[in-house]
Amino acid sequence: MIGRVIRYGTAALFTVAALFPLAWMAVAGFKAKTEVVATPFQFFPEMWRWENYALLLGDAAFLRSLAVTFTGAVLFAMLSLAVNALGAYAFARLDFALKRTLWFVVITTMFVPGIAIMLTSFVVVTQLGMLDSLAVLVIPGAASGLQVFFLRQYYLGLPVALEEAAQLDGAGPWRVFLHIFVPLSKGAFVVVGVTSFLAFWNAYIWPVLTITDPELFQVQQYLATFRSDRSSEMGLLMAGSTLAALPVIVLFLCFQRHIIAGIRISGLK
Repeated sequence: MIGRVIRYGTAALFTVAALFPLAWMAVAGFKAKTEVVATPFQFFPEMWRWENYALLLGDAAFLRSLAVTFTGAVLFAMLSLAVNALGAYAFARLDFALKRTLWFVVITTMFVPGIAIMLTSFVVVTQLGMLDSLAVLVIPGAASGLQVFFLRQYYLGLPVALEEAAQLDGAGPWRVFLHIFVPLSKGAFVVVGVTSFLAFWNAYIWPVLTITDPELFQVQQYLATFRSDRSSEMGLLMAGSTLAALPVIVLFLCFQRHIIAGIRISGLK
């Protein structure tokens, strides 16, 4: 009984600690310009100001940034799934020349920080004429060594008998992948898709480097204007951050069961 109370109490404590910043951000969206950073700290506003949220919901630039970011995130997630799943299948089930060497190269990329290749990546996309386009946000980061590794480990755990039975029926590698591996990868695909969506949604440095057209501003870029051009609009910043976080929260709530299942069944071999 005491152990159960301790477990539930600990879980409740961690839940409150995790949700408190989000709750404060949402409530701070109802505060006045300077009330957000006023001292002493006050959780609730003296007067609830709904105009912060109303102003943002009526701001065409903010809504456009949400739409553009959502579109790019969906495209990025789909492309990441296609590229990384095919790569994982090849390394898990196919035999080809230099397989071990190429796998070593893929694994090595997991230990290279993205910021370390930011400048060279910028030079490449500049020479390709990809700046100020949705393609520059979607294509460069689609291939991920970590996601290939994750999916490969999952594929190694699938029964070989299923693949052999399909091959006896005359199915080639492409049909085996589409008709056996893809249907059995629902949980793993959700993990990869949600991870890719979140990575795109929260990206800031790369969009700032490659996007200067206001029509293509990502939501994080747009919110950054509240910290520079409109530095005193802290209430608007909190309201905008809350609205920008809602799609991510809804996404997690919709797929949390699949995310947990995908992580559990993809144990490393």
